[in-house]
Amino acid sequence: MAFDLFKKIIRKVDQIVTGRGRIDEDLFEDLEEMLLQADVNVHTTTAVLKDLRELVQSERMIGTQQVVDRIKSNLLTVLEKAGGPEAIELKRGPSNPTLFLVVGVNGVGKTTTIAKLAHMLQAQGNRVVLAAADTFRAAAIDQLEIWAARTGTEIIRNKEGSDPSAVLYDAIHAAQARGADYVIADTAGRLHNRTNLMEELKKICRISERELGRPADEILLVLDATTGQNAIAQAKSFRSVVPVTGLVLTKMDGTARGGIVISIADELQLPIKLVGVGEKSHHLEKFDPKKFIDRLFESLD
Repeated sequence: MAFDLFKKIIRKVDQIVTGRGRIDEDLFEDLEEMLLQADVNVHTTTAVLKDLRELVQSERMIGTQQVVDRIKSNLLTVLEKAGGPEAIELKRGPSNPTLFLVVGVNGVGKTTTIAKLAHMLQAQGNRVVLAAADTFRAAAIDQLEIWAARTGTEIIRNKEGSDPSAVLYDAIHAAQARGADYVIADTAGRLHNRTNLMEELKKICRISERELGRPADEILLVLDATTGQNAIAQAKSFRSVVPVTGLVLTKMDGTARGGIVISIADELQLPIKLVGVGEKSHHLEKFDPKKFIDRLFESLD
């Protein structure tokens, strides 16, 4: 990942500290501008700089590495408050099958994420059934079927325009009959401002709870990390309809400035569970907050 703006922060801190021998208000102003440019939200930026000012005053901190380490520590705290080690782990249901509902708007990489997740779970020795419950778009069914063939995953599907809840019903009962460990359900790539489609999503949640005797074990919202504040707006809309349990961030392999991940965690207070880092079936990783922060500030070499 190339997070050039964060590397510039290191360079700027080093120039000012080594050139002047002190940390002054100009540095704080530059840091504020750079953090905001890197898509870190105003709330987090203000908190980070407030803490840094207090530390400089109380401990006379003057070293470049001390400044960078403190910024990293504060940003890591934001991510960990949104979801610590337990929260970022994918939940396992008390009885099989464990059900993951995957939601999100069209174009964020939802269907590809489902395939990658199926691949990950199967590599761990699990039997997975996919539910092609995005029945409003024929291409979505076909795309998921292609991925199912590539990953060797069972799939339950119906014709375009059929009832999405009926597909999920069939998938749950097929998984129970076949002794499968997981059901991963694709849902319509609904626009978050389409009321009728959001009502359909509520129905899917009701059907799954009725058939399993418990709510879905995870409702994972897929967001495109490159879309900035629009991703946050999408998440807020989905949360108003269904109890989202965690986030999957896609397109983390490009040149995104990275701060939007911190803003998403801060504003939504939802754990980031998985990140997509490429197009291959194995390009899905569990989110590691510390590793992520370290990569933001990796060396300039």
